[in-house]
Amino acid sequence: MAETISSNTFPEQLTIVHFENSIPMTLSEQQRKRVVDNRAFLEKKLESGNTYYGINTGFGSLCDVRVSPDDLALLQENLVCSHACGFGDEVPEEIVRIMIVLKIQGLLQGFSGIRIETIDRLIYFYQEGITPIVYEQGSLGASGDLAPLAHLSLPLIGKGEVYYRGKRWHTAALLEEKGIAPLRLGAKEGLALLNGTQFMSAYAVWSLKEARRLHDWIGYISALSAEAFDVKAEPFRDAVHRLRPHKGQRAVAAQMWEYLSGSELQKIPKKQVQDPYSFRCIPQVHGASADAIDVATQVVETEINSVTDNPLVVADEDLIISGGNFHGQPLALQLDFLAIALSEYANISERRTYLLVSGQRGLPPFLAPNPGLNSGFMIAQYTAASIVSQNKGLCMPASVDSIVSSNGQEDHVSMGANAATKLRRVVKNVQRVLAIELLTAAQGLEFRRPLKASKPVEQAYAALREQVPFMDKDRVLHEDLIKAEQLLDTRL
Repeated sequence: MAETISSNTFPEQLTIVHFENSIPMTLSEQQRKRVVDNRAFLEKKLESGNTYYGINTGFGSLCDVRVSPDDLALLQENLVCSHACGFGDEVPEEIVRIMIVLKIQGLLQGFSGIRIETIDRLIYFYQEGITPIVYEQGSLGASGDLAPLAHLSLPLIGKGEVYYRGKRWHTAALLEEKGIAPLRLGAKEGLALLNGTQFMSAYAVWSLKEARRLHDWIGYISALSAEAFDVKAEPFRDAVHRLRPHKGQRAVAAQMWEYLSGSELQKIPKKQVQDPYSFRCIPQVHGASADAIDVATQVVETEINSVTDNPLVVADEDLIISGGNFHGQPLALQLDFLAIALSEYANISERRTYLLVSGQRGLPPFLAPNPGLNSGFMIAQYTAASIVSQNKGLCMPASVDSIVSSNGQEDHVSMGANAATKLRRVVKNVQRVLAIELLTAAQGLEFRRPLKASKPVEQAYAALREQVPFMDKDRVLHEDLIKAEQLLDTRL
């Protein structure tokens, strides 16, 4: 189960676990003071008449164009409007809400020159369930996630569209109904809102949250498959894994040994000398993916607690300085690697499904009670194979690409946003392949009765059987697939 996070105020440091629980939206006095003091420093610097990128200049390759002090607010509004050119599918509301949290977290660090009123409006939207409509396509993952963050920010100034209580609204109409005036952005605020990696980071947070849950499930599912296929438990002994002590490998091996202990099926002598790799190498394969999840978690948690907009307002060093913290390379590489690591869960899962339906080890072909008249799980394995093949295409790294933009000013980009959106598709695909293995493993276990598996395996079996009965004859399997997929949204 997820750890319990208890706090009365918005956390100073966010973790992936926070997104498995509710996140408080009350700011501490220290957080508010950081933001207020930083804004006061910025306004004092503007009085000096010096030129600062994006604050009193144009943007991108227009950085040398000075803007009149009277037009600084309009400059920021124009920035948000002109950059809101996203395309494609809408970002899921759950991920947009994560974007809001991450944007608040970045701004609260006190290096963005933003007003506390603007952060308060973001908090209000989050608390009220007002979710901006954001689009998947448009970010190069380098100069910040400009287009997606522009769509996230439009409602602050009364533009764009939002979801509220299940209905799509023009923001202006919703704010009018609530009696709330749109914000008038001050100097630098549009830039602070649009620069940043919160689009990529939100997908990363969501994917890691899902990955943790799926890793828990695959332990149960693979043990259930092992029992159904009459697999030997010996390869999971620690005597094997302490000789190659990767953290994930040892953890998975220990879990498999635990999940198979106490099983009546394991007491029956096995005819085979060895089992196929998809069973025997579960610790090595699942463990490597678990280690990749851990590495990605470390990188993402560093990212979501960082300041990734530009320029940075560093009051204690008397600096307003342009840098490149918005570049998404650290995330892009991890998002690509995570897609590969998670797809391996599906790759090896489909192989176990294939073996379960292959008619070996006393199991009927395709796990059909009356093979021939019934096709059983024949085509369910086809579906798993199709999904696994799609994942292989999605795992082509996005981060190996770069396209020059902004008249050459932005001449290397991470493409982390593309890595992020396709990672979500991989995660969804992995869950579906695991759902198919769960169905076939439970069906296979029925043919081992009256012998009982271990308590954890029987627990997983019972959870599925509450939703999906034994298939005693052919029926529409799609409905069973959906129920199994939905079960994997929960935790045992």
